Amino acid sequence: MTRDGWPYSYVDRVRFGDLDAMRHLNNVAFLQFFESARIAYLSTLIPGHSPIAPEGDFGLIFAECHINYRAPAFYEEDIRTWVRPGDVARSSFRIHFEMNAEGDGRLLAEGYGVLVGYDYGAGRATALTDDLRAVLSSAR
Repeated sequence: MTRDGWPYSYVDRVRFGDLDAMRHLNNVAFLQFFESARIAYLSTLIPGHSPIAPEGDFGLIFAECHINYRAPAFYEEDIRTWVRPGDVARSSFRIHFEMNAEGDGRLLAEGYGVLVGYDYGAGRATALTDDLRAVLSSAR
């Protein structure tokens, strides 16, 4: 499935363990759904990318997240998360997302995260590689 301005989407189903006491998708679980979509998207964008096996000492750290909750999601509902890169800076970039219910298309949540280049050897933020900046910029 494609959509203008959104180069990638990922579908996942609401599980019983994702629910809160009100019997809808827990607010924290939205972040987990976004995480799954973000990691899958980055793996297609950056061949060989793995969140658990950084390339050498370089990796990406999830530094910030902003979510606007729009509507509840319910047990066994399929959720499509759309993902696209945003602004690319020297050592960080934004990644935007939008979550919709597959059945009726209602908007469930939207927002963005910020990923920062990280040098695991030095234990600090570092510049994104030129190749990564180019790939992210061309995908916008």
